[in-house]
Amino acid sequence: MWTWFHRLGSPRWFYEISGRWLPWLAVAATLLIVVGTTWALLFAPQDYQQGNSFRIIYIHVPAAFLAQSCYMIMAVAGAVGLIWKMKLADMAAKSCASIGASFTLLALITGAVWGKPTWGTWWVWDARLTSMLILFFLYLGVVALHSAITDRDQAAKASAVLALVGLVNIPIIKYSVEWWNTLHQPATFTVTEKPAMPAEMWVPLLIMVLGFYCFFAVALIMRTRFEILVREWRTRWVTELLNKQ
Repeated sequence: MWTWFHRLGSPRWFYEISGRWLPWLAVAATLLIVVGTTWALLFAPQDYQQGNSFRIIYIHVPAAFLAQSCYMIMAVAGAVGLIWKMKLADMAAKSCASIGASFTLLALITGAVWGKPTWGTWWVWDARLTSMLILFFLYLGVVALHSAITDRDQAAKASAVLALVGLVNIPIIKYSVEWWNTLHQPATFTVTEKPAMPAEMWVPLLIMVLGFYCFFAVALIMRTRFEILVREWRTRWVTELLNKQ
């Protein structure tokens, strides 16, 4: 029953199977983001309090979701690499670091752009904003460890430990608006509760979230495939693959 798990740990198998997923994920990401963006900018009504400035939500919220999800994937992949010594898990964790840092930076920037007309300031040391900034520094720490430590195994172990320790920040980000008095508004919508926004506003947001996740999957697969080629370039199957191309 665990054959699939061990097969997934094979760089060659993942490289071959992921090549089939990429076109479909890329098409899905493109369609979802185009539809979501068009709906959000042209058809979604203005917010009765924030006016058109609320439309940054269609970038900010998906980016914030991905920033946290990517970190959890990186930590899980790091744990799998530590426990089962899977090379592919280490490659995926390393690939997640730079992607997650990019989404976190995007969330911080769009949050600042949104905060200026809403709060009257670009930045406050709000619990949600501060914990997101810590998340960004955690990503940079993982990237720095991979760059600073020449031994790949030691770099993978050190970065995995840092990622696992940093997991404590994820629930702080999620529940910061409930645990402390913050300027940041609560979650726009959740799985268990009815959305506070009308459907013509939250449906395009949901489409954008799905589009961002598909885009993340494309980026993660492409970076992991590149990492596989870099690390496995001396193997016979990579040599044969490069010769064919």
